[in-house]
Amino acid sequence: MVGTMALLPPFIRASRTSRTARNAAAPHSAAGLPADDEVLLDVPDDRLGPALVAAGLGAYAPAAQLMARTRERAEWEYRDRYATRLAAFAHSRSEWFEEWCAAAPRDPDVLLVAAQLAVDRAWRSPARAELLREVSPLITAAAQSDVRDPVPWRIALDHARGTRAGHKYFGELWSAAVRRAPHHYGCHVAAKRYLAESWHGSHRECFDFADRAAQDAPAGSLVQALPTRAAFAYLTDGCGPEVPRERLDAAADRAIALSARFPSVDPWPAEIRNVLTYVLVRLDRHDDALAQLRLIGPYATSFPWGRLSDDPLGHFLAVREEVRSGPSERPPWRPGIGHGERAHSTDH
Repeated sequence: MVGTMALLPPFIRASRTSRTARNAAAPHSAAGLPADDEVLLDVPDDRLGPALVAAGLGAYAPAAQLMARTRERAEWEYRDRYATRLAAFAHSRSEWFEEWCAAAPRDPDVLLVAAQLAVDRAWRSPARAELLREVSPLITAAAQSDVRDPVPWRIALDHARGTRAGHKYFGELWSAAVRRAPHHYGCHVAAKRYLAESWHGSHRECFDFADRAAQDAPAGSLVQALPTRAAFAYLTDGCGPEVPRERLDAAADRAIALSARFPSVDPWPAEIRNVLTYVLVRLDRHDDALAQLRLIGPYATSFPWGRLSDDPLGHFLAVREEVRSGPSERPPWRPGIGHGERAHSTDH
């Protein structure tokens, strides 16, 4: 059993002594929050979880079935998230994925995860740009394997950012992506990241892009959270002209409305709620932040906290404790000033 546990996917429980946990449980319970030792990092949903556990045991069939269903049902948001998580697991434990590749080398789902995995591996290398150019054929193969699927185009947008592709080429990729799925969240996040890097410090332009996308998207689309991603980038960047407070509040309000459309204590919207919580805390909207923390429940996510600390779970718990305890004696909010943490340079 010990060997099996070592293979399980990387969702992490908070590490606390039992005495600390007992002491922390009562005040958190009174605030409607789970105790620290009940909080988990990057918990998969009920569909992805069994596929990751099976992959940890060396079996690829559940992952193959899951990805096939997302493609057959055109569940592009789920497909994007699942491909990313499966590729991340294959990066650290590849045997199951190698068997899947050998069994179905031309399968669209295999090609998609392979493209994501290749980009992830290249991104971690000091020779990133050179290695990314070498994986272009894998992305092309994934895109050609199912012409309806926008997810290979999201990978292509990330790839273009890593290779510092020009605006014209990026625009061609963007057009191809939105033809397939006009409101695909992953593609919009990839585009915002590209714009943020090529327009470093020009946060108003990134807000313009995010606001237009959100205004055009349905009320229940994840794209409604894109302005909050722009707000997070601005609040952790510390450069460029000031963005009006009203615009930051409007982005948060839009994400609050989106969050309310999802069930509470649900891993699917957890990342959106985690990002929103950070923004609300930075804006000194502690009551709203506490409401989001109650909706988050035990589901912390690596993003955004991994951008701010090498211990994302510990950082989430520290921010949560600050919100639970009430406003502290701090200087009033000012734009572009960090929350006492360092922002990592990558947003991949």
